[in-house]
Amino acid sequence: MNDDGVHSNFRHFARPFISTTYWRDHYDLRYILERDRKTLGPKLVGKIHIVVGSRDTFYLDIAVRILQKFLESTNDPYYAGYVKFGPHQPHHYSEDPHLPGELGGLIERQRLLPEAVEWMLKSAPAGADISSWRY
Repeated sequence: MNDDGVHSNFRHFARPFISTTYWRDHYDLRYILERDRKTLGPKLVGKIHIVVGSRDTFYLDIAVRILQKFLESTNDPYYAGYVKFGPHQPHHYSEDPHLPGELGGLIERQRLLPEAVEWMLKSAPAGADISSWRY
């Protein structure tokens, strides 16, 4: 106990571990994209693709809706990606509403790789080798 009757460890419990400003500045994607729009915007055109269930297990769909609103308001350049919501789907939504949510995480590669290949082919620099890695 201190002289004022407060337990000496109380300060450690009462003090937040990390301020909300720190979290916003370092982990809030919408905030970071808005703050650094001039430098990040041109680098991310066509590269932001988000898929989430509208009933996300961790309530991330709410943050994604806020991010979507910001992304759709961008111009010069426009983000040119997509945000898709699976109606009544959980966290591991796989873009197939007939699959159980648990399978979403297991089939990510099968779903994402064809889209990634299409992007690589579309955005490859002139003269790049785009055939030796495709079987």
